[in-house]
Amino acid sequence: MGDNRHAGGEPEASHARRRPGKDGARWGSAVFSGALGGTLTVMADTRTERDSLGEVAVPAEALYGAQTQRAVRNFAISGMRAHPQLVRATALIKLASARANHALGKLDERRARAIEQVAREIADGGLRDEFVVDVFQAGAGTSHNMNANEVIANRANELLGGRRGVYDPIHPNDHVNMSQSTNDTVPAAIRVSVLLMAPDLLRSLDGLAEAFEVKGREFDGILKSARTHLQDAVPIRLGQEFSAYGWTIRRDARRIHEAIAYLREINLGGSAAGTGMNTHSRYARTVARELSEAAGLDLLPAENLIAVMQSMSDIASVSATLRTLALDLLQITNDLRLLSSGPRTGLAEIRLPALQPGSSIMPGKVNPVIPEMTAMVCYQVIGNDMTVAMATQAGQLELNVMMPVIAHNVLQSLEILTNACRALDESCVRGITADEERARHYFESTVGLATVLNPVIGYEAAAKVAQESARTGETIVEVVRRLGLLSDDQMRELFDPAGLTEPRG
Repeated sequence: MGDNRHAGGEPEASHARRRPGKDGARWGSAVFSGALGGTLTVMADTRTERDSLGEVAVPAEALYGAQTQRAVRNFAISGMRAHPQLVRATALIKLASARANHALGKLDERRARAIEQVAREIADGGLRDEFVVDVFQAGAGTSHNMNANEVIANRANELLGGRRGVYDPIHPNDHVNMSQSTNDTVPAAIRVSVLLMAPDLLRSLDGLAEAFEVKGREFDGILKSARTHLQDAVPIRLGQEFSAYGWTIRRDARRIHEAIAYLREINLGGSAAGTGMNTHSRYARTVARELSEAAGLDLLPAENLIAVMQSMSDIASVSATLRTLALDLLQITNDLRLLSSGPRTGLAEIRLPALQPGSSIMPGKVNPVIPEMTAMVCYQVIGNDMTVAMATQAGQLELNVMMPVIAHNVLQSLEILTNACRALDESCVRGITADEERARHYFESTVGLATVLNPVIGYEAAAKVAQESARTGETIVEVVRRLGLLSDDQMRELFDPAGLTEPRG
């Protein structure tokens, strides 16, 4: 999240002690309102900038400017700032836009190169402490866009020998934001940031699926009792259960991959309402090409810039696939917790790696901490998806102003799912071992095993075997042997793991 020293907002500065700064801005002390009333005056350098609403005191060392400072003061809400990948995507858009505007003859080379240099610095991870606007901010993300414009302008002007807050020769609106609006920049930044983050999630899912598949092969010969309604059912192989988990994860990965493909269409060039006002006729194609190169993505102009500006449904579709993944992960991790429960009074058919003590009072207790963590992540992702869904339907006419909260939630979901799946793979699934003896004991003890006898001795005889097992406490296998219902060869053939758990004939 970065340094939050500005997250609570910077107050208006007292102008009782103004003095000219070296850049022509005014400097003074800052007055802070205390939590219990009263004020605290801190002698700190500020500079005074002016925007369309009047003068604003900005911290002297800040690369951001007046509009960002207003947002910091207005939106001291959560202390959370823009996701690093959203910042990166925004910077790449500014870089691509400068290149496109220069190529189209709208921006001179000196300004274009300075903007590009700073945008690249930000995209590579620099100046992140200058992005100080809360994730809960003014609609559409205007404050985030201006935060980027002002930081790039001030830093670029310094590179060209100018001063912070003067915006000469580079202006945040006239040059950094040229041919753009918040209304096309922010949707494009959300799309690009998701495209940048999705490969990490897909790689973590591939690793997790493979870990389940490896265990599926390792446990393939272990017979156990399946359970339906949480009650004993017919036989199944432990390896089949784990292979099914792997297949489910791969299916979720395919859904995510298919959903993110729609994000390749970007609406840069739509400007304020998707009509392209104040842009060059070739800008949309040019900036898409430049952004593709800068971001390492295959992007193209949206077929309908207005539609992509109006609708956040492509992002909502991605969020929905993340929710579906979360639902599957919840089912799988709940299974892992059940199968490893005990170890003395639960199922304990598998053992999870022991990662840390499980109790502050019970010696020797070890808990399934990674599945528990994963479940918590999944609950958060499901809640995030609800937020994205509600915000998606809240768009009106030519713009959805709820984009900042959409971006925050879908990017958080991507990040925490990536990390949780990697931890589930590396710290849990890879280290799972099976208690084959316990699994076989359950398998032989369950009355559900009598179902296997139906084709051989008939339903009525099989029912009597089940009743005798329940009466005496003997396993089904023991009852069959005691009653001499099957020969040893018939028993071996009947209770062959593959024959029991796959179609016959």
